[in-house]
This record gives sequence, structure tokens and C-alpha cells, in this order.
Amino acid sequence: MGVRILKGGMCTTIQDFGRTGWQNMGIRVCGVMDRRSFRIANLLLDNPENEAVMECTLIGPTLEFTSSMIISVTGGDFRPTLNDDPMPMYTAVYVTKGDVLRLGTAVTGRTCYIAFSNYLQIPVVMGSRSTDLTAGIGGFKGRALQAGDYIESRIKRRKYLPNFLSRTLPVREFDEDHATIRVVMGPQDDMFSRKGIETFLNSEYTVSGSFDRMGVRLDGRFIESKRGSDILSDGTVLGAIQVPSHGKPIVLLADHQTTGGYAKIAVAAGTDLPKLVQRRVGDHIRFQRITVEEAQQLASAEEKELQAMRNQIHRPCREVLECRLTAGRLKKLFPAE
Repeated sequence: MGVRILKGGMCTTIQDFGRTGWQNMGIRVCGVMDRRSFRIANLLLDNPENEAVMECTLIGPTLEFTSSMIISVTGGDFRPTLNDDPMPMYTAVYVTKGDVLRLGTAVTGRTCYIAFSNYLQIPVVMGSRSTDLTAGIGGFKGRALQAGDYIESRIKRRKYLPNFLSRTLPVREFDEDHATIRVVMGPQDDMFSRKGIETFLNSEYTVSGSFDRMGVRLDGRFIESKRGSDILSDGTVLGAIQVPSHGKPIVLLADHQTTGGYAKIAVAAGTDLPKLVQRRVGDHIRFQRITVEEAQQLASAEEKELQAMRNQIHRPCREVLECRLTAGRLKKLFPAE
């Protein structure tokens, strides 16, 4: 009982929030690129928030289900089909044994997520099921999925409520070719001249072809430093924006290294990273300065938005329960003759 991989796609891996607490040992966090789409995929199925999913990049996989379950697909639009019929995204969809899910080439965005109600049987390595492709650990045998792979389910069945099929959330589109990324300046912004800071905040950058799970290099105007931007290597974080000697910003993403020797001019707000990781080569990026407090307010607002989504998809459950309770009370008050 599980999922058979008929085609692996360009790069389909098992991911969750990542392998935290090990960076001091040189172990990278990894995990999903677009945390928002990942969370919504699990939210639709009442899965634990950090349940492992399949993350697909640019060209999706083809999967065959060997048991019944409920799935959801979120993120960029890969035009999914189920048994060759169009399948809606951001929707809980019931599949049965023998059904085939196909994801094509991304029409919008570059990454999408497939969540499974039966949970994927993936071992936990250092507290995470995420795949570290460089180290070859975690996920499915430490690598991207390939044709012929088979992943079993961790649980044999879930309770399928009728309201699952009505669970649909508004699709978050990634079809724009530009995005504004809000950033908190530092920690080494003092290494850049006033002109360099102004260039960084007032210029438009272009997503280059150097774009992978480690980071994305942006093309654009040279960011001037005071006396160079090399530093003694120190810790890095998700969303940190490094500026090497060539003066072009590099935004560190999910598989970023644990330390780096380039000055970090700013760090992208976590709420804006999905907009960045879903960009395509040639898309345009601008940066906007915000404070730490403003970044915290953005994070709080996103949590409230996700809670509103939970309330929206759980409302049918409450309504069904209330109807059943009411019907039970009426039966006791007016028993059949």
C-alpha cells in the first residue's frame, strides 16, 4: 500500500521543514523551498504540519497509487491530471488503487508539493525526513526519486470524511514575472558604502540561471563595498543575501551551506521567500528595507491567514457534526412509533 514512481520528473525529492539543530556540526537544514505551499498542502488533509511531502521542481513526476488515499497539490501550476483528467490544485482529492497522477512542466512558479493522507514511509534521520542531496542522507535513499521507486504508506487507512472532497482553497498564483522581497538589513551591511546600499535597495535584479536549492544568484548593478566583501566564515541562515567580490547578490535558500565567507548585506523576510523561490529565470526582483518588528508582524499576519484557512476547511466538519447531533436529539425526543 503506497505510491509507485513511474517517472521521477526533473528533481522530485522528499522534504519537510528540514533538519534543524545540527548546523554546528556542519549538517545543513535542507527542507522545503516554499514553506507556505508546503504547509497548505498538509493543512488540506489534516496532516501534521511537518508531514513529509514530495517536492517537484520544474517538471513533475508520474505516480501510481496502490491504495486509496487523499492527496493535495499546491505551489506552482504543473497542470496535474488524474487518469488523464485535469485535477484541481489546492484541493483535497480522493484517489483509489490504480489511479495515475501526472504532473507536467511548470506553467507558473518552479516548485510544487504533493501531500498524502496516508503518510509516506520515510525514515527519520536526525529528526527529519527531508532529503539532503549533496550529503546523500534523508528522504528516499538520500536522492531524487526515479522511475521504479516504491514508497509504502506509514498507516494503512485514514478516516475519509465526505467533506474532504469540498476542501478547496484559493490558488496562490506565481504567474507574475516580478516580485518585491522585503529585507532586514545586516548583519554586515556596514561593509558596504552608502552608494552600495542605495544600489541594493533601488535597483532591479534579474533571476539568473544559477538557481538551485542552495541559492539563487541575481544579475544586475554592482553593489559597492568599502574595502571588499570577504569575511572570516561565519554562520548563515535561510534567506541571507551574500554579496561576493563580483558585487551581485546571492540569496541563500533551503540547502544553503552552514557557514560562508561573504558579507551578508541583508536577510529576506521569511514570508517573502515563497515569492522568491517560485520565480523563473529572467524574472525581476527588487528589495525593500523593513525593520525586525515589521518582519515579525508579517510573520504574525501569515499565521493568522493560515488559521483562517484551517477554519474555512473545518467548517463543513462542524456543520456535519452539528446536523448529526441535532438529528440524534430529535430521534430521542420523537422516537419512531
